[in-house]
Parts: sequence; C-alpha cells; structure tokens
Amino acid sequence: MVVDRSVEALNEACRSRGIRLTGQRKAISEVMARAQDHPSATDIHELVTRKHPRISLATVYRTLSVLRDAGIVEEHRFGEGRCHYELADGPHHDHLIDAETGQIVEFTDPEIERLQHAIAERLGYRLTGHKLELYGVRAGDADQG
Repeated sequence: MVVDRSVEALNEACRSRGIRLTGQRKAISEVMARAQDHPSATDIHELVTRKHPRISLATVYRTLSVLRDAGIVEEHRFGEGRCHYELADGPHHDHLIDAETGQIVEFTDPEIERLQHAIAERLGYRLTGHKLELYGVRAGDADQG
C-alpha cells in the first residue's frame, strides 16, 4: 500500500510531539518517509549512513524507539526475530509474510474486517483495534514440497 508522504509532514509530526530534530533524526525520518516497504533498523542504518557515515546503529534504534513511542512509526515483529518499521499514518491494512523470502505484502479485505468485528461482538466486545499477520509460501512452491 503506497501512501503519499512528505518528509516535511513527518518532521512536523515530530515537532508537534516535542521530538527534537537533529540532523541524524531528520535523515532517519527521510528514510522512513520514502520507504515503500517495511525496513528493519539495519536497513534504515544502511541507507542513512550514505549521508551521515558516522551515525551509529544504536542511534537508529533509539530514534525508532522515540518515533514508535510517539505513535509516528509502527513496529512489527514478523516472526524472523527482527523488527520492521512503517509509518503509522497510512490507512489500516493487514500483512501477509512470505515464510521463505520474508517479503511483506500489505492487503485489505472488507470481509476480514467485517468478520473480526462480528467475532468481537459475538464474544461481547467492541473492537478497538487489531493486527492481522498471515504467513505462507507461494501456492506453487507448497505443491512441490
């Protein structure tokens, strides 16, 4: 799911939440604003060091924690042991993770959304949020195994 993001809008979101924008934090925000996937901290670090060669991986992790705690980025753990990040400003979507390649596919499905609300209601709850992660292999690959 591609969301139109501007670096300035992301920086303004940081400023409005009282996050001091150092040059390194701006560089990390720029990478996040331009990301079309779900980069890990290591991926982000690799991209940021092109402009800021002295930035440490620890700085990237600290900045991502600050952005996560402020509700600007979402942190996902898709089962392979490392976190992936995406901006929290996009429309709701779920994830399908290719168990062989790690590729993350975003999708929405009105029927799944309806079912989740119906299940919560049937159990006596009002749904206030959810995350759905599906894991699989391509159908052709599974048939060969």
